[in-house]
Amino acid sequence: MMNQIPVLVIMTAVKILLVLVVFLTCIAYTVLMERKVLGYIQLRYGPNRVGPWGLFQPLADAIKLLFKEEFTPPGGNKVLFVLAPIVTAVPAFLPLAAIPFASQILPDSISLYGYKLDLTAAGLNQGVIADINVGLLYVFAMGSLSVYGAVLGGWASNNKYSLLGGLRLSAQMVSYEIFLGLSVIGVLMLAGSLSLVKIVEAQKSMWFIAYQPLGFVLFMIAAFAECARTPFDLIECENELVAGYQTEYSSMKYGVFMMGEYGHILVASALATTLFLGGWQGPVLPPIAWFMIKTFALVFFFIWVRGTFPRFRFDQLMKLGWKVMLPLCLVNILFTGIIIQFLQR
Repeated sequence: MMNQIPVLVIMTAVKILLVLVVFLTCIAYTVLMERKVLGYIQLRYGPNRVGPWGLFQPLADAIKLLFKEEFTPPGGNKVLFVLAPIVTAVPAFLPLAAIPFASQILPDSISLYGYKLDLTAAGLNQGVIADINVGLLYVFAMGSLSVYGAVLGGWASNNKYSLLGGLRLSAQMVSYEIFLGLSVIGVLMLAGSLSLVKIVEAQKSMWFIAYQPLGFVLFMIAAFAECARTPFDLIECENELVAGYQTEYSSMKYGVFMMGEYGHILVASALATTLFLGGWQGPVLPPIAWFMIKTFALVFFFIWVRGTFPRFRFDQLMKLGWKVMLPLCLVNILFTGIIIQFLQR
């Protein structure tokens, strides 16, 4: 057993590193996907010069951001100005630890240099980094930390437009995080667990979207607001706030902010897939393929909405949350409980 521990630690580190590399690649090509899809919607060309069909454009953008001039506002707080993009981006990566992307990716045990390694003990055979029994709470807790980065960035920039963008985001996040949590209560009542793996396993016969269509719609609306995406991008609307909390950011600091934004879109799509669309469940194709197909279908929906709907006013955003979504979330919870009690008789 003592001989297995270093190998298991190394394999766990490799698994985490592999997930991060795939996630960063997905972020890069989500940006390219958005530019291509928006170009198609708006009857114009998207990026098509760097590499075949523009596939190397993310690499060119990364190189450009790395070599652009850094700028720090002379009247701002330099430490918090640098820290803010990191605080925004890191919470986009942390939920990956609990989101399952497949049922099993490795056998239960393998032989390595004459030693038989039990992979089930460390959970290395599972398609998730850490199957914790409060996985959903962990994802919500980590995702909610990103608001601090935007507020810090707005305040540290010493710019009134940036500060207003950060304050708008704090009000928007506080409101819609409540509805995001309430929208999934019906799923938890049906699954009887906070473990995301068990929630996916509970959808083996039927996806929860069939039982919770209203919950799915409410979750997606709240996710759009949480990710500050059109039509809820009030924190960075150029016609009012220039670019909101990131007005003074340039070079790779701006790139890290964008990494956090698109990372949150991918996490929100993956979470919706896990909670409502059966996760990795599906016929014929490998489980991880089904998970990726469903996730990127929702990412495409994020982009489609951006190219279709106009922006709300801020008062309309708050009215929608407190006067429409809150009652609907409570009604969904009430009817779910009534139906569950009726079926159990």
